[in-house]
Amino acid sequence: MRVFVTGASGWIGSAVVPELIGAGHQVVGLARSDAAAEALTAAGADVVRGTLDDLDVLRGAAADSDGVVHLAFKHDIAFSGDFKGAGEADRRAVEVIGEALAGSDRPFTIASGTPALPGRVATERDGHDPDPAAADRGDAQHVRALTAELTLSLAARGVRSSVVRLAPTNHGEGDNGFVPALIHIARAKGVSGYIADGTNRWSAAHRLDSAHLFRLALEKAPAGSTLHAVAEEGLPVRDLAEVVGRQLGLPVVSVPASDADAHFGWLAGPLAANRAASSVLTRELLGWEPVQPGLVADLEQGHYFK
Repeated sequence: MRVFVTGASGWIGSAVVPELIGAGHQVVGLARSDAAAEALTAAGADVVRGTLDDLDVLRGAAADSDGVVHLAFKHDIAFSGDFKGAGEADRRAVEVIGEALAGSDRPFTIASGTPALPGRVATERDGHDPDPAAADRGDAQHVRALTAELTLSLAARGVRSSVVRLAPTNHGEGDNGFVPALIHIARAKGVSGYIADGTNRWSAAHRLDSAHLFRLALEKAPAGSTLHAVAEEGLPVRDLAEVVGRQLGLPVVSVPASDADAHFGWLAGPLAANRAASSVLTRELLGWEPVQPGLVADLEQGHYFK
């Protein structure tokens, strides 16, 4: 297939591109900078220049493709406080791509996130009733969930749509997400902390395993599928803090919930959430089996601490 990939040079995209090429697909990657274009060319992909705001570019590239993998998101403005704006740009991109693919039965898969459910493990059947009011306030989970539901609804318009929900931690060498942030805070504070009793859990997957699931979704996921890229159902946050403390030679401490914002900053909210998730239904549907090291094993290799 000729596959158009947005976010092709990002953390997940830079793993998805070689996964697709290795399976015999031709990749056309969206690049918003010279550096991104050079990286895609070096990886063996063709390049179309543009951003998520270039809707005509997205429409044309999608129309010329045999399938689309949408990974791009405006993380820069989202992390500066405008998650609503980032979500609106994402939704516009999905609408345009969906229009280009309508009636074709071509595959269209996007990245989203697993839902945070207090006290229980999230499955692929959960999280399909996002609150529009919460999304309008910029709530990250509901913003992305609304766009995911829009994508799934394209199945009724002749698009083989699917949503790959990523675990909060997609680890591997070069990661710059939650785990490196936790390590940075530990170094700055002189202690490796967790909130309250630290028993809330985070699911995880190696980015190479997640990339493999995106390929399977593109190739054979039924229309309207929700998939979980989750290799490990849930690692207690306290266990994660203990690995960080051991690697850095720092004491491991509980931070009271009342002090979490002061200690962890923007990471306090995600760190306190329960993000345990299952991928049983995904494995049964597509035969996906993670083969890469787990999060603790990856941390123990030491590359996160160099």
